[in-house]
Amino acid sequence: MSAFETIRSGTWLTRERTRFIALAVMIASFAGLVFLAVTSNGLNDYQGRPLGTDFSNVYAAGTYVLEGRASAAFDPPQQYAREKAIFGPDTQYYGWPYPPYFLFIAGALALMPYLLALFIWQAATFGLYLLAIRAIVFSPSTGLSQGLRSGGLWLLLAAAYPAVFVNLGHGNNGFLTAALFGFALAALEHRPVIAGVSFGLIAYKPHFGIMIPLVLMTSGRWRAFGAAAVTIAFLTLATLIAFGPQVWDALFASTHFTRVIVLEAGETGWHKIQSVFSWVRMWGGPIPLAYALQGGTTLAVAAALVWLWRSDAAYPLKAAALAIAAILTTPYSLDYDMTVLGVAMAFLGANGLTRGFLPYEKTALAFLWFVPMITRSFAELTLIPLGTIAMLGVFVLTLRHAMAETKHTLSFSPR
Repeated sequence: MSAFETIRSGTWLTRERTRFIALAVMIASFAGLVFLAVTSNGLNDYQGRPLGTDFSNVYAAGTYVLEGRASAAFDPPQQYAREKAIFGPDTQYYGWPYPPYFLFIAGALALMPYLLALFIWQAATFGLYLLAIRAIVFSPSTGLSQGLRSGGLWLLLAAAYPAVFVNLGHGNNGFLTAALFGFALAALEHRPVIAGVSFGLIAYKPHFGIMIPLVLMTSGRWRAFGAAAVTIAFLTLATLIAFGPQVWDALFASTHFTRVIVLEAGETGWHKIQSVFSWVRMWGGPIPLAYALQGGTTLAVAAALVWLWRSDAAYPLKAAALAIAAILTTPYSLDYDMTVLGVAMAFLGANGLTRGFLPYEKTALAFLWFVPMITRSFAELTLIPLGTIAMLGVFVLTLRHAMAETKHTLSFSPR
């Protein structure tokens, strides 16, 4: 068999090879995290960055919550002053871009010493992420037999997924976002209210949820839609009671800084951002063109989702497409946000094992699983955004599979 045919069929991706690659990636990535820890001076790593870099903004914002000054987290000078007070005068700025909902968690974590808070935050949300993947694997909607669920390979793939270690290195909230998507999509067919609550909680990171109401409305899932709306309303009321209306004024005032400095100027670094917008800007395109192409991508993805969710395609394909679309339709997502793709891959893997894989799907899924490990450094060296390309490719393959399923029963082997 030629190399081309091997890639096309995915026969190279045996169970034994999959297990070996996952274990190798896990060991290497864990060793990198250990190196950061042992070469740190306590709070900062050998490069002077806070351990769990992005978590520093959560902890700093939480200290303002405890002081009764939650609005200060949205003011860059005040937030930066607090971060320097905690981590030293040479620390770089980590902004607070989240809606006030997330301040409840930030305040609770700030009750603890920083390193303990970082450990508990990552351990708890990582556990939720794994439980969400398990809920998908064992969901009746995937159709997986007990034999295909056994063996624990799904757990190894979920735990060793490179985006997991990117998220751990940054102390970010990717696990929580992935868990909420996973629980929502696993429950949507049979427990729509629970799914709606999970969808509503994604409002803490709203730019990943813009396709959710569209999908729920166009597919007639009104109970889930209502539960999501009530959840968001309750969270908003809770923030008004806890922090006062001024916290929302502070959020809206901070959006100018977030849009102009963080997004449009690329202060974060174009090679880190996984979006069409960043792709255009990284290649020197002007801001209007970047917005236009990102907007065009978002509209195309939205149209595809409407068709898919109203079609007779298998539910795992619909769920996977929505998870991928969450990342593709926002101009600002980083490699640690690709933890959400773990949800998509769980659904796509289950669908392939029960209904069969089309050509290139196994190889594409393997590449999507691996790409968070290299997408940042590869884009920095070559200006080629492998992460964005991989997401677009798998999204298109998912639509192709759905079209095939709606036309005829797949006759190829699921193995």
